[in-house]
Amino acid sequence: MPAPRTGTRGSGRGVGAGATAATAAALPGLAQDVVGALCLVCLAAALDFRYHHAEELEAFLQEVHAAFPALTHLHSIGRSVEGRDLWVLVLGRFPTHHKIGIPEFKYVANMHGDETVGREVLLHLIDFLVTNYGRDPVVTRLLNSTRIHIMPTMNPDGFEATEEPDCYYSHGRYNKNGEDLNRNFPDAFENNNVTIQPETRAVMNWIKNETFVLSANLHGGALVASYTFDNGNAVTGSSEGYSKSPDDDVFIHLAKTYSYNHASMYKGTGCDNRQTFPEGITNGYSWYQLEGGMQDYNYVWGQCFEITLELSCCKYPPADQLEEFWRDNKVALIEYIKQVHLGVKGQVTDKDGTPIPNAIVEAEGRSHICPYRTNQYGEYFLLLLPGIYVIKATVPGFKSMLKTVEVSSNSDNFSALKCDFCFSEVSIKTRASSCPKIPLYQELERASAAGKPTLNIFVLMTVMLVILK
Repeated sequence: MPAPRTGTRGSGRGVGAGATAATAAALPGLAQDVVGALCLVCLAAALDFRYHHAEELEAFLQEVHAAFPALTHLHSIGRSVEGRDLWVLVLGRFPTHHKIGIPEFKYVANMHGDETVGREVLLHLIDFLVTNYGRDPVVTRLLNSTRIHIMPTMNPDGFEATEEPDCYYSHGRYNKNGEDLNRNFPDAFENNNVTIQPETRAVMNWIKNETFVLSANLHGGALVASYTFDNGNAVTGSSEGYSKSPDDDVFIHLAKTYSYNHASMYKGTGCDNRQTFPEGITNGYSWYQLEGGMQDYNYVWGQCFEITLELSCCKYPPADQLEEFWRDNKVALIEYIKQVHLGVKGQVTDKDGTPIPNAIVEAEGRSHICPYRTNQYGEYFLLLLPGIYVIKATVPGFKSMLKTVEVSSNSDNFSALKCDFCFSEVSIKTRASSCPKIPLYQELERASAAGKPTLNIFVLMTVMLVILK
């Protein structure tokens, strides 16, 4: 069931002890309050409900980081075709680096430059989080237990190119090279023969370099939460009009979490009488087929569960509606982040306690076509709904280990169930490996048609191929 619709206290504009960063923390008593008040008043004055162009957006992010240096980390993951920075603000107790046991979460908006609500909503989310840290217990626990990455715009060139806002379409949808960034990622089902754009490449590298567990990308033009798969074939049941992933139950839960915590998305009325979405959610393929989408790429190659959030019927609505959009989405944005703490997490180590990277760790019965592996710290994160599961850890060349666990509804506890594995008989460092960027489900369909092998057999073949290479 979706998480209940619950609020977080505070408007994001108040002043209180604990809301300031290291600068204020270093000062005694009244001085802390004064510095905190100055920081928050400055931010409140800077961020109003209007559209912020590139220089203003960058200035706001810089101001937030300057006011809260211990809570935030600002960096660019790359540049657009026209040379604009792709800014990401990281928020959390350890914003500059990954901390073992703390999952990584991300929001990405404005992938289509003329779909603008998400861009502004994420700026207000940033403002809300930093100004409520230390004041609101939910926000405080969330930032203490989660590393949150926020990219307000993936397509800054497209946004700047949208000179005449329109509810339906503009050339600003595309990047400067005229490419649709949500058709520009490697596809798991067919060879889409695209030239990877600078913005796409930057995001792909970002995904590769972080251990993202959960994500959402924010769009406009509809009101619905859409989930993997966007593309499909007979292997995933596309002949029935639905492309089902091994974690379909989790994706449905994630989509409902957002829709039921949104002011109206859960009603499923859509944007006109021709299109309805029961409970405000849809399987991507059931809505329309899409090649090279970002959410499928995250799931298959990034080990990250991502859904697509369509936040407004009008792609580029008037600025005087932005405050209402923020109110409609605020609770849902927070509740969705909390879902990063679903399921199981842990480490795989050798007999000396040394982390084993690239060990395969998955729940039996839901193997991924690109097996989910531990990161450089030997960590794994598996999003799972409440229930009993057998978790299987495999170090190539050695006997697998199995552990039975009972997962409870633990997202409100801000920590997934911990389950570690120790391979006492080995002390090794496995080589870095990656899943090939070929249409994997296309190959599986061919193999299935030829000899009807099971998915588990194909996964094993894929693993062996990678190891041998």
